[in-house]
Amino acid sequence: MKTFRAYMVEQGADRSHKAGFVELNEEALDAGDVLIRVCYSSINYKDALAATGKGRIIRRFPCVAGVDLAGIVERSAAPRFRPGDAVVATSYDIGVARHGGYAEYALVPGGWVLPLPEGMSLRQSMAIGTAGFTAALGVQRMEENGLKPENGPVLVTGATGGVGSLAVDMLARRGYEVVALTGKADQADWLRSLGAARVMLRSEIDLEHVKPLDKGLWAGAVDCLGGDTLAWLASTMKPQGCIASIGLAAGVELKTTVMPFILRGVSLLGIDSGYVGAAVREKVWARLASDLKPAHLNELTREIEFAQLPEEFDRYIAGQAHGRVVVRISD
Repeated sequence: MKTFRAYMVEQGADRSHKAGFVELNEEALDAGDVLIRVCYSSINYKDALAATGKGRIIRRFPCVAGVDLAGIVERSAAPRFRPGDAVVATSYDIGVARHGGYAEYALVPGGWVLPLPEGMSLRQSMAIGTAGFTAALGVQRMEENGLKPENGPVLVTGATGGVGSLAVDMLARRGYEVVALTGKADQADWLRSLGAARVMLRSEIDLEHVKPLDKGLWAGAVDCLGGDTLAWLASTMKPQGCIASIGLAAGVELKTTVMPFILRGVSLLGIDSGYVGAAVREKVWARLASDLKPAHLNELTREIEFAQLPEEFDRYIAGQAHGRVVVRISD
């Protein structure tokens, strides 16, 4: 194999951060069963933290960043896959503790690779990516917990982000009354175009005076923020309501009481999209190609070339990104 391009994150002896394009060969890749020619990747907030050094995401240096990848199998020691197969791989240690998707080739353990779901293109799989998989896993967990459209409104916090916007789209397609919570008033019409029945601004909520138990408003919630927002959510859930806890953009501490959980039977569902087992992963991806496939995926997605990747990260860190960005790695 000739050398190929990759976006590498490195750390100096003084813990200084460095990231940029390098040339690698196959010998530089980690051990794995499936060699994939990467066609597309995507940008998640986690990727921006890793690439800029703003968060302690990468656990092994040097490391090719990118937690998502989709492409064509070049060579496989895993019986399930053959050269020419279209495949998807996301999460696990990809782009965190082993070389990831921001490279023209990736070598991945066979158990981390899934066949591209029928009815989905490689580009669509990365428009969905870890963000969409996480949102879909949250929806599935809530529905397994009894959530139905007739139960009442479902709130999505951080609604303009990758997870949030896809959750709005998926829930609306499933027939739920979706309320989108955002701090970006200028994105209200865009959120309505994705299916939000109502847009609620964070400035409407008094997070400094959250009651232990407030008026029940929501049958379900997809929470991408955590912190005081999650505490407020817990206090405003309807009886038997459920919250899919997905993100921590507003903080990691949770200052609440047991009252919503023991007096209203509220369920707080932790969503781990990183290491959930292969059987669940395959089931969720199958739904992403069918009843949970976002109806507005094109409107949600912007595509960039591999060379444009570095300039996008600061926009994510500054909170200026919305929807999904697909990175075209190769043809």
